[in-house]
Amino acid sequence: MPTTWDHSSEEKFVEYYAEKSFLEGQLRHFRSVRDAILRVLPDSHTTGRKFDVLDVGCNAGGQCSVWAEQGHKVHGLDVNGPLLEIAKKKAAEARKDIDYRLGSATELPWPDESMDICIALELLEHVAPWEACLQEFTRVLKPKGALFVSTTNTLCPVQQEFNLAGYAWYPAPLKRHYERLAVTTRPELANYAKYPAVNWFDPYGLRRELKRRGFSSWDRFDLVDVSSKGGVAKLIIGSIRVLPPLRLLAHICTPGTYLVGIKN
Repeated sequence: MPTTWDHSSEEKFVEYYAEKSFLEGQLRHFRSVRDAILRVLPDSHTTGRKFDVLDVGCNAGGQCSVWAEQGHKVHGLDVNGPLLEIAKKKAAEARKDIDYRLGSATELPWPDESMDICIALELLEHVAPWEACLQEFTRVLKPKGALFVSTTNTLCPVQQEFNLAGYAWYPAPLKRHYERLAVTTRPELANYAKYPAVNWFDPYGLRRELKRRGFSSWDRFDLVDVSSKGGVAKLIIGSIRVLPPLRLLAHICTPGTYLVGIKN
């Protein structure tokens, strides 16, 4: 476990995420995350209610921006200094008041029970002491606050962390080998990430971790808004929700894991 963090970044990594974070398709994804959280957050439909929202691993600020556009009080943290500077510049240009901080997800610089919502998009896989991250997320959330986590899915062979086919299913020793290459002689293997993915989760195990910390949680299939879906889609989603073998098959066919937990 590192005691200090490297806040620098490869130029190619910064350029890629600086552009990607504000593409219209990516902003639609960020809004879908926001809407999924608000569907399950208690009292979220109270007229005029604004929340304290923390985006951990905020990158260039795209997720923060879609919460700020609704008037919520937004906080963002990232270990990547150059990307955080871009986030600050974007917020200033858009005249959005967002509290950005440089730091680590293992030591959040906010008080206990200060946030209504905590978001960690594609973060846990990159922080070796991931349990410390979950502990910090739990600490800063208020009772009945919402935690959104998206991360790797070891059940599905398709992934975006390493440019290697079927990498999610590689045995651990082989993963360690490619992790070492990614931070030494072959940075392109992990898209020039300073901290490439070292943790691999499955939806069931991650859900157990949240339960152990006092969260009720919902996975991606529970969170689908079926109100705008056609009859066939509603039937498929409904079947996945009630039939455990079908849910397992759906997870195997779906890259990535995401969950929303409500702190009890």
